[in-house]
Amino acid sequence: MERRESWSTAETEVLARTLLRAPSVHNTQPWILEFDRDRLLLVERRDLTLPEHDPLGRDRVISCGAALANLEIAVHVLGYEPDTVAFPESDRPEVVASVAPGERALPSADELHRYSAIERRRSYRRRFSGRPVSHQRLGELVMTAASAGVEARPIRDELELTRIAELLEFAAEAHQHDHGYQRELALWTIRDEISHRHGVGLAATALPPGSLPWAGLVRPSTALPDSAVLMHRLAEETLLVFLTLDDTRHDHLTAGHALQTTWLDAVDGGLVGSVLTQPLHLPEVRSALCEDLELAGFPQALMRFGYPSGAVPTSPRRAVDEVLGRGF
Repeated sequence: MERRESWSTAETEVLARTLLRAPSVHNTQPWILEFDRDRLLLVERRDLTLPEHDPLGRDRVISCGAALANLEIAVHVLGYEPDTVAFPESDRPEVVASVAPGERALPSADELHRYSAIERRRSYRRRFSGRPVSHQRLGELVMTAASAGVEARPIRDELELTRIAELLEFAAEAHQHDHGYQRELALWTIRDEISHRHGVGLAATALPPGSLPWAGLVRPSTALPDSAVLMHRLAEETLLVFLTLDDTRHDHLTAGHALQTTWLDAVDGGLVGSVLTQPLHLPEVRSALCEDLELAGFPQALMRFGYPSGAVPTSPRRAVDEVLGRGF
């Protein structure tokens, strides 16, 4: 097969804008896209650290995995089979993946649907409408994650929901009284959104006042319900825990890829969702979750799904030229 030399300006615009719409921890968008002739290099930005929330950088790599899913979808839509290699350069561990255009191919219906959902996907931290997600729809989301190499385990049993509620209550209290965590969260929360349409951080309007689990991120003003009330609220939602067999950077990348692919399929079906990772950064919560729910793997994220009860504004995004690195 004849190799192409480079991407056109229009193609580069599609790649960059699709990449920018990926979800990331605290909306840090911790990636750069480099060009090595026709090969795309997704580079983790290790200068963007969250020492209080993400001290080991696990969420940052999960974020890069979500970005990789978007990048592959863009390559599909541009008419190529993506040839992806995870962590391709031993001397540059920050390069989390390379994506080269393979054979010419029309994008599948699934890829076109996911591409359409990218612009509509956003973190929905409000209460859902109350309309239940069907067992068939839930099964389809579980299969999407499995096809990406990750187990998405539904939490539906009353005893499991009770234990999840207890662990979320414990984590929320710990984070609410952690002054370092609260300072970091405040630093990454955008208050003057009108003048920060382009950039990074959590839009204040996307963090409605309220109690767990709807707000997700715990602030000093967050009203914490007791575990019984919280369990009742969780029972109204569809909750998945994303599991990997190991806990390496490769697993974190794979988890992010599967999470985003599943999220896009959910959005395509009219659902909205949000991700909870902060409780899993407490070792006692993560280990208790594994033991009490008898999980066959390492939990990387909790994700809540449901039907929307209202609109949520788009989070700010970097400008295109900020995400393009060397070789462009």
